[in-house]
Amino acid sequence: MADHQLFQDTIAAISTAVSESGIGIIRISGPDAIAAADLVYRSPGGRRRLHDAASHTIHYGFVHDAAGEIIDEVLVSVMRAPRTYTAEDTVEISCHGGILAMKKVLDAVLRCDQREEASCRIHVRAAEPGEFTKRAFLNGRIDLSRAEAVMDLIQAKNEFALKNSVSQVRGMLFQRITELRRQILYQIAHIEASLDDPENLDFAPGLEEFRKELEGWQQSLSHLIRTAEDGRLAAEGIRTVIVGKPNAGKSSLLNLLLGEDRAIVTEIAGTTRDLLTETIHMQGITLLVTDTAGIRESRDIVEQIGVARAKKSIDEADLLLWIVDSSVPLDENDRRVAALLHRHPSVILLNKTDLEEITTKDQVCALLREENIQSDARMIPFSARKGSGYEELTKVLKDMFFHGKLSFNDEVVVTNTRHKLLLEEALASLKTVGESLEQGMSEDFFSIDLMAAYQALGSIIGEEVGEDVVNEIFSKFCMGK
Repeated sequence: MADHQLFQDTIAAISTAVSESGIGIIRISGPDAIAAADLVYRSPGGRRRLHDAASHTIHYGFVHDAAGEIIDEVLVSVMRAPRTYTAEDTVEISCHGGILAMKKVLDAVLRCDQREEASCRIHVRAAEPGEFTKRAFLNGRIDLSRAEAVMDLIQAKNEFALKNSVSQVRGMLFQRITELRRQILYQIAHIEASLDDPENLDFAPGLEEFRKELEGWQQSLSHLIRTAEDGRLAAEGIRTVIVGKPNAGKSSLLNLLLGEDRAIVTEIAGTTRDLLTETIHMQGITLLVTDTAGIRESRDIVEQIGVARAKKSIDEADLLLWIVDSSVPLDENDRRVAALLHRHPSVILLNKTDLEEITTKDQVCALLREENIQSDARMIPFSARKGSGYEELTKVLKDMFFHGKLSFNDEVVVTNTRHKLLLEEALASLKTVGESLEQGMSEDFFSIDLMAAYQALGSIIGEEVGEDVVNEIFSKFCMGK
């Protein structure tokens, strides 16, 4: 554990949302946290001081302003270093969750040095975004991967993202990376020792064992990298674009997925002119669904703009949902939509099965063959009006993107782009070691590239990272965390 006096200043911020709620929490951290809280806190009898309180205890009382007026009735938690979130003395004041009440309590804390009874050395400043977690990292309480997972935990949009963030906060990724670095460092030390004392230490007899270990490291990193795409899709959401010709039922599908009438639905073709994007949760899957203008030739300038925007959103999509109106024959507009399928994972929904079927699955397949479109799109009979086919759609999406199920076990899934890039950098260095090994090059070449891999992995957990990177990461955190 690092020295918790690394920071000589004390910080404070509102750590809950600044909105009307049941409670609000003002967090204070630093060497003067308890002394500062003592200046604004009064027990009911006025005799109890937080300075004398044991660590990890809660105290009932009131917060007063500089004039002695009661601001709010509060509970004050006292936590002494190093067993705190920041590894510093920490006080959390739980007050009523009114916006004005929270701001007045925070203001009293920030102005505590202006009180007559205040020591001249006591000063509290407003915390910067993410500064509490940044202190936890710099004080050695958590590594950088766990610090980043805290923000992922706050922003989790579904159960998978939540559970994966919790596992990383607990240090699952840290443990994997640390063990890999330990093994790599051992081999670096072995190589360096043999180079320094070649008469007594020979690395050559262990080359075959080293080759096997190197392959194991590469497989481990490759596996982590492979989880990154599924991890991104599960955590951030699958960018999904609903496409089809006008009046096929695109807006009806969006309304069905949302469970409310969000998009305008009429019998008039071309109702949707602009993009409409919503976040939808389907049994553990998050979809960022965009309803688009119907794909067709049009002389209407506004509709032309809508179609152009639709095509742009298609280029950025992870998934296309092609809505085929099965109650009417296929036409040229269907052919224009079909031409988009070969570039993206797609699902074809044969919509309006509650009406007489005119277009069949076989006819859609024939159209794809005629247009020479290579697509493994799944086809589902569907009715946006009745809701039939919804469960099958959910199952198909899980099969397509998460190999049949979302895993909530202890497997580490990489969801952070920075981590993925560093893993790829480390893997590239290990592959260079393998090439040097195959070419029979000297051991000192192994050492250089092994060290590059070691440092790249260290950057994930914060042991090989510059101050500018640390500041950039924590600047993205919310205030009070």
